[in-house]
Amino acid sequence: MEEKAAVASLAALAQGMRLRVFRALIGAAPKGMTPGELSAMLDVPGSTLSFHLKELMHAGLVTQEREGRNLIYRPSIEQMNALLDYLTAHCCQGAACELVSAPGCTTC
Repeated sequence: MEEKAAVASLAALAQGMRLRVFRALIGAAPKGMTPGELSAMLDVPGSTLSFHLKELMHAGLVTQEREGRNLIYRPSIEQMNALLDYLTAHCCQGAACELVSAPGCTTC
C-alpha cells in the first residue's frame, strides 16, 4: 500500500459514523449488509448513511454489489489488511515483536 492510499483509508475511518459503519460491515463479513439493515442497526437516516458509505467506498474500504433489487455492502478485507500491514511494516525494526505489559498491569 502506498502512503496516499493509507492516508485516504485512515481519513475515512477518522469519523465516528464511518468507523461504526465499517465495524458493522466487518461483523457481517463475508455476507455483507443492505443499506436498510445498516440504517436500522446504526439508527442513522438513509441519506446520511449513503454519504458515509460513499466515502468508505472512495477509500477502498467498502465494496458495493447489486444482488437482484438490493445493494449489498461488504468490507474490503484486503484493503483493511493492507492498511494494517502498512501501519506495522516497521514494527520492532523488523524483528519479532514482544508483548509489552502496561506498567502496573498484573494480567498483561
